[in-house]
Amino acid sequence: MDAVILRPAELPRKDRGNGASTVPLVGSHLGSTTFLNGITTFDPGAAIGHHSHNCVESVAVIEGTAFVDIDGTEHYLNTYDTTFVPANIVHRFRNASDTEPMKIFWTYASIDATRTLAGTTERNRIDEEQANQPATTEAGAAS
Repeated sequence: MDAVILRPAELPRKDRGNGASTVPLVGSHLGSTTFLNGITTFDPGAAIGHHSHNCVESVAVIEGTAFVDIDGTEHYLNTYDTTFVPANIVHRFRNASDTEPMKIFWTYASIDATRTLAGTTERNRIDEEQANQPATTEAGAAS
């Protein structure tokens, strides 16, 4: 396994809908066996739906301000505030600003991480969002 430099501005972005888009970073496509991470950008006022994961998730706000709803309790987050959400706890993030974008850096504690939309049985593997990432020798990644 080689060391890799990832440049998010040069990597594919996945539209999550509702004004959110994700750039997957580290995953099994690079040889990770223990975690996944990436960056999600929220347009002004954007939010993602309530959901849970089958593993621990940590999220740091890296730009802007956010609201996070964890198990029905909403919290305001400044840049660099960081969350730790245990497995199977329903949560969601939304941009606190109506004029500025917000970005989060997320990490899942398993390469087998899934997302289940609240109130449904719809479960998707997070790494499926990373499947279209370039190999380590392509543009955007260098060893």
